[in-house]
Amino acid sequence: MIRVVVFDDSEERLVSLTALFSINEQIECVGTYTDCINYASKLQSNPDVILMDIRMPTIDGIFATAKIKELYPGIKVIMQTVFDDDEKIFLSLKAGAEGYILKSTTGEKIIQCIEDVFNGGAVMTPSIALRVAKYFNTEKSPKNLLSQDLTNREKEVLLLLTEGLSYKMVASRLDITYNTVNAHIKKIYEKLSVNSLGEAISMAIKNRIV
Repeated sequence: MIRVVVFDDSEERLVSLTALFSINEQIECVGTYTDCINYASKLQSNPDVILMDIRMPTIDGIFATAKIKELYPGIKVIMQTVFDDDEKIFLSLKAGAEGYILKSTTGEKIIQCIEDVFNGGAVMTPSIALRVAKYFNTEKSPKNLLSQDLTNREKEVLLLLTEGLSYKMVASRLDITYNTVNAHIKKIYEKLSVNSLGEAISMAIKNRIV
């Protein structure tokens, strides 16, 4: 069972998400909040995953995420917003979020994203992945980036991720297990000297690895 807490300033959306989770046997909603005030006390239910709205009153979601990750590094955070703003995306990932999705994302996809980050993956929609790549493209590449070549299978995995596929979808497309995909991702991060999916995608595109 995946325990989820949702932070969103819209009561209507909280009701909608609660209803979505109630019909899924793998997810239990253990808290919904319209603000991030006293965020630490609101996590006493020990959630595995947090759905965090970026635009929150008083304390914004990005700031709250950074603080939550400091206190509870094991909790996975997926940012959600109505905007695909480049700077907000970058700041969210920098704060430690494992994913960034638009609020227009379908219920089925939201469930899939929660399952993916719970299992150690990272998530972002294709449009978000492209924006992250463009954003990081303005940054300097680390020296000797290509000194450790990726294997053909690692390149295949990375290519599919740049297209916005989830870990589960990559596993299905390549006819391998989810755990195998996760193992490939860890090796990719190590070889490219990156710590997030956004950075990996950026480095892959900038250096024409895929």
